Parts: sequence; C-alpha cells; structure tokens
Amino acid sequence: MMTTIESCGLRYVLAAPVAKLPPADFTAAHARQALRFHRTLPGYEPTGLVNLSHLAGRWNIGNVLVKDESTRFGLNAFKVLGGSYAVARMLCQRMGIEWEQVDFGTLKEELVRRKIGPLTLATATDGNHGRSVAWMAEQLGLNAVIYMPKGTVRSRVESIRRHGAIVEVTGLNYDETVRLVWDLAGKNGWQVIQDTAWEGYTQIPRWIMQGYTTMSIEAVEQMTAAGMRPTHVFVQAGVGAFAAAMVGHMANVFSNSSPRFIVVEPIQAACMLASARAGDSLPRGVKGDLDTIMAGLACGEPSTLAWEILREWSCCFIGCDDFVAANGMRILANPIGEDAAVESGESGAVGIGLLDQLANHPDGAVLRRELEIDSESTVLVFNTEGATDPVNYRDVVWYGKYGGLWDR
Repeated sequence: MMTTIESCGLRYVLAAPVAKLPPADFTAAHARQALRFHRTLPGYEPTGLVNLSHLAGRWNIGNVLVKDESTRFGLNAFKVLGGSYAVARMLCQRMGIEWEQVDFGTLKEELVRRKIGPLTLATATDGNHGRSVAWMAEQLGLNAVIYMPKGTVRSRVESIRRHGAIVEVTGLNYDETVRLVWDLAGKNGWQVIQDTAWEGYTQIPRWIMQGYTTMSIEAVEQMTAAGMRPTHVFVQAGVGAFAAAMVGHMANVFSNSSPRFIVVEPIQAACMLASARAGDSLPRGVKGDLDTIMAGLACGEPSTLAWEILREWSCCFIGCDDFVAANGMRILANPIGEDAAVESGESGAVGIGLLDQLANHPDGAVLRRELEIDSESTVLVFNTEGATDPVNYRDVVWYGKYGGLWDR
C-alpha cells in the first residue's frame, strides 16, 4: 500500500520483512575485520553515541540515540570507512597478500608502492565518498580523479582537491556521472572505487559496505555498555550501501530479536521507495535532476547489493521533503536541557527530522503507530555528516532556510 501525507512532507510504503537468515557478508566476524583495519589508520577513534534523553522525553520516546559521524578522521563524514577499506582490500588482491596479515602501515611501505606501480583511483561522488577515496590516495601516494554531478557546491569540491585529487564537476546528474567515470576508467586504466553495485561490478561495493560496519559495531558496543538495544533503526539511503551495511550487520547481531529498520530518502531521489512500491522485488530507478539539499542522498539508481538486503529486512521506506532534513539540522543544533548539540549536514539530519514529524505532526501520528514507536522504544539514528556545505548549514540553522513550517 502506498500512502501519501503531503501535509507533513512524507511518502511511505509499509513492508513486512521476509528474510529468514541474516545477510551472510555482514556478520560480526566481517565487522571485526573492518574494525581491525580501521584501528590501524592514523587518527582512528570511535565516534560518539549521543543520548538525547531530554529530546526523547519531550517526544515521549524511551531513548533517542544519535551515532555522530561528523568527526570521523576529521573528514566530517562516515564515508572514509568504506573508501579506505575497499582500497586496502583491492591493493592486497593486486599484490596477492592475505588480507588478515595487512594493516595500514604495511600498505604505506615503499616496497608495496613499488610492487603496485603507478595507480589512479577514480570515482563519482556527491562529496563525502569522493573525499574518502582522495584521502586514502593521498595517504598511500596514489593518484585520484574524482567526478562530481552538476550543482555540486564549491566547498565540497575544494575539500577533495585539498587531498591532491583532480576534481571535475560534470553537467550530469549523479547516476550519469557514475557511468561517465566507468567509461573513462576503461579508456585510461583507472581503478574505479564506486559505492554502488551493478551487474559485473560487485566486489568493491561489497568491500565498501563491509567497511561501513565499523560504525555499526561501534554503535552496538556503545549501546551494550549503556544497557540498551535498539528497537528501531533509521538508515538513510542514496544508492543504499550505507543503509544495507547497517541493516546487514545489525540483523546478524540481533538475529533473535531484530530491530525495525526504516529506510529514509529524499522524495526527489527516492529510488528505494520506488522499488518497494513496485512490489515485484526488482530495483527501480528514478529520473531527473534529483534536486535536493540532501546531496549525499541524491542518487536515482539503487545499488543491486543494497537493494537485495533492504527489500528483505526493512519494515518501511520513507521519502522526505527537504524541509524535514532542515528541521533535523535545527533540532540537533539547538538541544533541549542538557542534551549535547550535534553538528549535522543535510543528509545526516533527515532521520531526526523524520522522527520530529512522527512525534509532533498530527498526520505523522498514524505512521508512528504503525511503526510502534512509543515510550518503550529505543530509536537509533545516524548523523552521517557534519556541515560539509558551511554556507547552506548557516542559512538553514541561523536563518531558517527550507522552513516548511506547519500548523500544530
């Protein structure tokens, strides 16, 4: 059933999870391997799990927890976990080295660089993923070429160039830019490090997704230490790699009593919502400019690997208007009581913005009841990025851009 609630900026499909076995590529053992490698990277430390207890009380929810990725490696986003892990696995494969024996220090050795020879990494990005690939190339003395879709803001371009990468902004949308990079890589001998999968290109996207599970295993350990376990997990989807990685790992960890997984997207680029709405288990794309402030989620074609997991384990797919994300940014920046402030960019804040709609808008109450979010619930959301567009962040948080105000 498709339900449209225009007055509170949501469209959603309720689904009944059908999976019987947790995803085999995202077990606790896979996550521990990713965490083992990431601990060897310079500057690694777990990001915080912020308990917004006063906000939870205001919204009559048991617990609202935010895994805050705005500080990850000083790069303002979680994406480096996937980019670094996939590049490392790719290099080991090229050299014929057993992965379990390798850490970051091994990859930086001069002998390794001589064995690999000149190598250029290439990817398409809305910002954060490209920066992660450029950062890893910089660390290892490799070259990087990064292509970005039309409309990309200067701050995201410059943040990548600072790592020594060549950056080109195309006149294309994200999905068209992905195809451009693939074609250019074939002609120039570049190594594509892309976070979306398609037929014939699955290994590197799978490694990227497995790299993301460091974030999930950290969150699980932090919740366990606090005596909590999630009943609901909100995950943002662009191509779906991050969302599926979180769902895949937590479905394994909590296999005896799985949380409800809610997939959140921009309405303007809601390919997972379109796929769920079709009802035939096949992925669906959406066309057009994909024009949304949630630049990191402005993707019109699902990763096939991600969709296979999300269709089996998710209970709801929700498309959100831009003002929902903007409200989330303002809420996180202006905490209640003694709650900590969280700097969140547009793509990072949409989960909290959605929760606000469910808690406070009269039309959101219907979906809240369907999802069984109540005073006994522990809701986990992910702030996937900080203020990667500082100008827009200020306009949203200071000046109320994308207000989307509604009558209570």
